[in-house]
Amino acid sequence: MSRAITDQPRCLVVEDQTLIALSIETYLEEAGIAVASVGSLAKARTWLETNTADIAIVDFMLQDGSATELAGEFNRRAIPFVIYSGYPPHQSPPSGLQSVPWLEKPTSRDALLKVVLKILMAVSGQVLPLHS
Repeated sequence: MSRAITDQPRCLVVEDQTLIALSIETYLEEAGIAVASVGSLAKARTWLETNTADIAIVDFMLQDGSATELAGEFNRRAIPFVIYSGYPPHQSPPSGLQSVPWLEKPTSRDALLKVVLKILMAVSGQVLPLHS
């Protein structure tokens, strides 16, 4: 799905636990956000070769590496991202993650949407409707 087809904001979810990815997808789609999910850093890089996103939600530790490996790619592409992790936020975050919002799993639907919508509104300057 390209941005030309829809004017919905688009989120890339990088999460290797299927049930968590499906929960995030459901939350975001209910809020009117298009979602693409991948389960690894390698798949995220491949997806980004031909697609773009308005925001990304990334598990900090994936089977093939950590979110720090994607931080530079997201920054180059001006894609804001959120870390969604079972690890608590670091006292001193790794390089490239100092100003990135960090949500600790499990996080409520409302808390996740609040962060995502706040970032999307800041980036787009728009007010996004929250669908119940």
